[in-house]
Amino acid sequence: MGFGFNLFFFLVLLPGTASLIWLAVATEKPFFLKVLVGLWGVVFGLIALAWLIHLFTPKSELEKEDYYGQYVIDRSKFPGRQADWQYNHFRFEITSDDRITFHQTNGSTVIKTYLGEISTVKPYSSHRLVVRMKQPTHHILASNPTVYRQKGHFYLVFESRHFGSVFFIKNDWVPLQH
Repeated sequence: MGFGFNLFFFLVLLPGTASLIWLAVATEKPFFLKVLVGLWGVVFGLIALAWLIHLFTPKSELEKEDYYGQYVIDRSKFPGRQADWQYNHFRFEITSDDRITFHQTNGSTVIKTYLGEISTVKPYSSHRLVVRMKQPTHHILASNPTVYRQKGHFYLVFESRHFGSVFFIKNDWVPLQH
């Protein structure tokens, strides 16, 4: 279970259970036992619901072909001027011949292009992207991305020595409307 559940368990549920048991014994009223059963019923119900949701919403299992396409900065992770600036200045494309073309741009104008190749490795159930750029390359592509999978989609995070984490999603670039 996660940190929030553990916090709730140790700070609310266990002391609440002890208090309700003590009240039931001290007052000899069954009302407190009914509240205790209801409290634990809600907890187990929420755990069962979370398990069912997790069961029916598996993460995407990625194949090499899933990486083919155009990628732009994901402006939803950290929206604002910096994300908009990155969106207008960096994008790349991975083609079916395993080539990656990274564009440094100014809006729709390409300023510089960096070329490389991609491959995938499958250390677990899903393919991971490996990027090999011709040198010199752009600092965003200095290392392989981390792939974050979610139901129905994924995003790539590159570590840049200048920007920190740079988030890309698979999407076509369109000019921003301000």
